[in-house]
Amino acid sequence: MKDRKVSIGMIQISCTGSPEENMNNTILNIRKVAADGAQVVVLQELFRSLYFCDEEDYTNFSLAEAIPGPSTNVLSSLAAELGVVIVASLFEKRAEGLYHNTTAVLDADGTYLGKYRKMHIPDDPGYYEKFYFTPGDLGYKVFATRFGKIGVLICWDQWYPEAARITSLMGADFLVYPTAIGWAMHQDETTNQDQYHAWQSVMKGHSVANGIPVVAVNRTGAEGHMQFWGGSFVTNAFGKVTFQASHLDESVTVQTIDLTQADYYRTHWPFLRDRRIDSYDPILKRFIDES
Repeated sequence: MKDRKVSIGMIQISCTGSPEENMNNTILNIRKVAADGAQVVVLQELFRSLYFCDEEDYTNFSLAEAIPGPSTNVLSSLAAELGVVIVASLFEKRAEGLYHNTTAVLDADGTYLGKYRKMHIPDDPGYYEKFYFTPGDLGYKVFATRFGKIGVLICWDQWYPEAARITSLMGADFLVYPTAIGWAMHQDETTNQDQYHAWQSVMKGHSVANGIPVVAVNRTGAEGHMQFWGGSFVTNAFGKVTFQASHLDESVTVQTIDLTQADYYRTHWPFLRDRRIDSYDPILKRFIDES
């Protein structure tokens, strides 16, 4: 079988209140991972700013932009210059009063391939995303890039096996999850570790169930009452963690995934073969009340 390895640049950094500073820092790190051999670069969720969804503040809507727009123009030129694919999470202003949490994909020749709008929108203490974001209406997306078919999901999507399954069935070679998730400052260490392991475990499960690698890139750093837990990681096509970043330190790294493993694991563990698609209608219900 033809060798199909892809080198993934993962940029886990802390952010400041200056979008310009965050963009410039991100560009420097994209250049760094490209020089180290990255072919696909994955940025963390909403990398241009602090994670503003920790509060409901109307002034934060000024951070949004059109997609394609200013940021994608800059990143498109950079992608073409460096010959890398860039997966960039941005705050999209679609129209007056209509906003999305969106990831744009730029191919290695700078072509804007399109965008995925986050489907699952949380509303929890410290994560008031429903105040800002309309749920995605583009459906699940796979982007055919120079270095493979990338299935893009965003943060809260990572808790939903349905999203991973559908994106995998659309032909993704691997899944990426730009993420912004952290620990509340008042929490004890046991709770912190339980939360992190649940976060990693559910995505490892997506990898196992679908037989493809997963790449999760989270931010780090203290913001407001939150310590973002970093811990960006990669799995192989059977859920084995092949790389995990530090929780508290920035991590700018290149990791290689093997796309040929999917055929091996899907053949030896034929979960896709044995799916009973004729029995899955109940999954479309909110809840099944048998009373």
